[in-house]
Amino acid sequence: MLDLNDFFVFVHVVERGGFTAASRTLQIPKSTLSHRMQQLEAELGVRLLNRTSRRFGMTDAGEEFYRHAASMLRTAELAETSVRNRLAEPVGTVRCTAGAATMQFAMSHIIADFLTQYPKVNVVAHSADRAVDIVGENYDIAIRAHSDPLPDSNLVQRTLAPTPWLLFAGSGYIEAHGAPKTPEDLQGHPSLFMMRTGVPAAWRLRHASQVRDEIVVPLSPRLLCDDMVSLQQAAIQGLGLVALPSYICHQAVRSGVLQRVLPDWIAGDATITALLPYRKGLLPSVRVFLDHLAAEFPKTVLL
Repeated sequence: MLDLNDFFVFVHVVERGGFTAASRTLQIPKSTLSHRMQQLEAELGVRLLNRTSRRFGMTDAGEEFYRHAASMLRTAELAETSVRNRLAEPVGTVRCTAGAATMQFAMSHIIADFLTQYPKVNVVAHSADRAVDIVGENYDIAIRAHSDPLPDSNLVQRTLAPTPWLLFAGSGYIEAHGAPKTPEDLQGHPSLFMMRTGVPAAWRLRHASQVRDEIVVPLSPRLLCDDMVSLQQAAIQGLGLVALPSYICHQAVRSGVLQRVLPDWIAGDATITALLPYRKGLLPSVRVFLDHLAAEFPKTVLL
């Protein structure tokens, strides 16, 4: 394959009208330029330039070669400019993935606000409750809500916000049955429980002022379900008390259909973390999206 640098030299020699002017512009010795053009002609097997002591010009083959070479250089310059512009300002598409509930209740308005602030950035937001191969499926960022530490991997982790699990009940339920005053009172109320592999049906409560001391409340749930939306709806309809991440119930509490019960107690500690395939070389669009998530998640997940 031809040396693409020779295309660059050839175009400059032609556009400067000879080797002397091109030598001054490129700061390359005239003899070097002449030698490279001779090598280019030898590799092509055709003369491109007519050069004598008095005249300089292109052959027919040289004119055709120049048109293609000049077009190629312009395309290369546009490609370079395009990439450098991406590094100068946030543009392009960010691909992110998150669990369905996290996407619906925590991320939807965060993404909308981001798109308003950065009109040159597009977002592909994918919700899935399965394990997503971030690298293999070409995602820039994955958002994980988790109670236990995430497994070690080559992925870069950035903590976005703590997401405590709190106790809630429907406003109609509280009006009809009253709210528990102490953790011990929970045994007298029906429960709704988030089903998770290896997690027994019990609430492990700690006082907000404590770090480690827990009260374990065994449950016989009326509804055992692995879908947070269904559990929230059951609580709204007055079927029992439920423990859910605070951000899941944020809007329902604001609208008045749910109320927090035992507000001085935490029903579980969890975290929302961003995972990235690499730390260095992030495009500005990905970096500002990540920074936006880090700034907005703490406001979104807390009541």
